[in-house]
Amino acid sequence: MSFVVQRNGVAATAEELAPLAFAGYAHFTALQVRDGRVRGLDLHLERLRSASLEMFGRALPDDRVRAYLRTALRAGPADLSLIATVYSPAGEFTVAGPEVEPELLVRTAPAATGPEGPLALAAVEHERELPAVKHVGEVAKTYRLRQAVEQGYDDAAFVDRRGRLSEATIWNLAFWDGSSVVWPAADMLTGTTMGIIRRQLEHLGVPQRTEEVSLDDLPALAGAVVMNSWTPGIPVHRIGSVPLPDAPLFLKQLHRAYEAEPSLPV
Repeated sequence: MSFVVQRNGVAATAEELAPLAFAGYAHFTALQVRDGRVRGLDLHLERLRSASLEMFGRALPDDRVRAYLRTALRAGPADLSLIATVYSPAGEFTVAGPEVEPELLVRTAPAATGPEGPLALAAVEHERELPAVKHVGEVAKTYRLRQAVEQGYDDAAFVDRRGRLSEATIWNLAFWDGSSVVWPAADMLTGTTMGIIRRQLEHLGVPQRTEEVSLDDLPALAGAVVMNSWTPGIPVHRIGSVPLPDAPLFLKQLHRAYEAEPSLPV
């Protein structure tokens, strides 16, 4: 059993990987696999499909994507991290159309859970290009993270030109008003874990709403978290100079919603 890097279900060669090491036009999804099973598989497949149509004008069939994922999973342990990246063999800086079928690069690695928190997030003005797509080559995210850490923070949260909090570097943001989950309204990437939490909160009858959240709104809120494929919630105790209270009930609701999502084989 081992971790792998595979191209279209076959071990990738150095010759195949070399052009990709210097390219930045692709998109991906990140999964945490436990006991060979995945939560929100439908959301990951939809993400790859819609992003491929947006970037390449063509998408791989879901059944083929799942076959490639299964091939990679069979080679590794029951618990692992997986990144599935879709790219065009025509490369970047081209005008290749939908006649060129995308290809899938899969990489597996040890399972991850993310930091424990609570986290302090620097508030930085930034808007991602193609915010609805989880694409590669985003130098700004790592740059903003490095700047935040140099300033004594753990990570960074993004504020758009209208003053709205949107997301963090590799995280979605969620807030708590004491009784309801508040999702920020802004242009952002809708994460798969965010999608899982939203549909399961609805099934559980937990109130939630989407509204614009600015730094000035934070003192009236009762808690905040970040979430991604690692975890349904890590507490945030400060954004910029604004402190946020502990919200154990909020975290409990998020983890309860996540656990309610069925974990299915690929």
